[in-house]
Amino acid sequence: MGAGVLAGCAVWSLITAAVHDGRPEGVLLAVLALAAGYAAGRILGVLLPVAAPCAGALAGLALAVALPRLGPGPQTVAPPGHAGATAAVLTLSAGAACCAAWATAVPVLRLTLWLVAGGVAVAGALLGSTTAVVACGAVLLCSRAAGRARRRGPALAALAVVAALVTGLTWTLAGNALPGGLAGALRDGLTPRRVDLWRDALGMARRESAVGVGPGRFAELSGTAARSTPSDGRPHSAPLQLAAEQGVVGVLLLAAVFCWVLFALWRAPRSTPVVLTAGTALTALAAVAAVGDALSFTTVSVGAGLLAGVATARPLADDPLPSEASKGLRESEGSEPSGAPSRYERDLHGGRPAG
Repeated sequence: MGAGVLAGCAVWSLITAAVHDGRPEGVLLAVLALAAGYAAGRILGVLLPVAAPCAGALAGLALAVALPRLGPGPQTVAPPGHAGATAAVLTLSAGAACCAAWATAVPVLRLTLWLVAGGVAVAGALLGSTTAVVACGAVLLCSRAAGRARRRGPALAALAVVAALVTGLTWTLAGNALPGGLAGALRDGLTPRRVDLWRDALGMARRESAVGVGPGRFAELSGTAARSTPSDGRPHSAPLQLAAEQGVVGVLLLAAVFCWVLFALWRAPRSTPVVLTAGTALTALAAVAAVGDALSFTTVSVGAGLLAGVATARPLADDPLPSEASKGLRESEGSEPSGAPSRYERDLHGGRPAG
């Protein structure tokens, strides 16, 4: 299923590029990065269910600290778009640290990993990223609450609703459909330039709703991007960029990728706290990408794939669960006779009782 959705994204970008002489390289690179990260995450999640997300969290933190200074020459401020990438990388790092904490049975290591996740949020504050602080804090709080979750399905459905609401808010703001007071407050918080870019993207989507204006052509047709200095030529919203450049089908394919990830998490053999933590981090990433330029960075796509892959892999040994999470998992799977092997034990031994 996932391979089909990602292949559809790649093929549709090529089709829309052929219609309007666009440049699909960015979309193809993002699809490749996501697929490669997911495959690597599945492998590492089997072999190193604790070490892999822990290393990913530390690597993401180091990358986020260095990210604003990337690029040629001395820079005193982050280049355009890097603020969203920094928030996205820190969010994924916090999610990876929390997943590693739930995956280990060593109390000291678990506490250390919780502290690492908190440290990621502090790093966001030191870097001046309010978005990163809010997103990392939400991931940490939801991950702690996931230890008491009895069923993962309703929680994952709620995460899908949250992502849809944030995306819908950007569309209604771009379309001037919000009340004046609320629209003004959001416009000031998001900056007028960003909202004007969204309106340009929405205008393109309305004119070319079928196939869009072509991948990579937003900067050529946006008056706001032409007047902005400096400008990275993007509308700073992944759904609106796809709507403008690839039409309705592009937006539906993006939504299909997100729904596929949530579906894979729902069916994953990992413990519910690990699954819900990864789902929360990826939902926070979707929210950041809806209001910022995050998915245009290859490191973010790779990181998202890695986290999803680790959280959906089947480890060689079952995840250690705290007592309340174990109780919730048993209740969500239905009652079983006392002494009967768990679902994970049956899967591990090919359906045969252990011993």
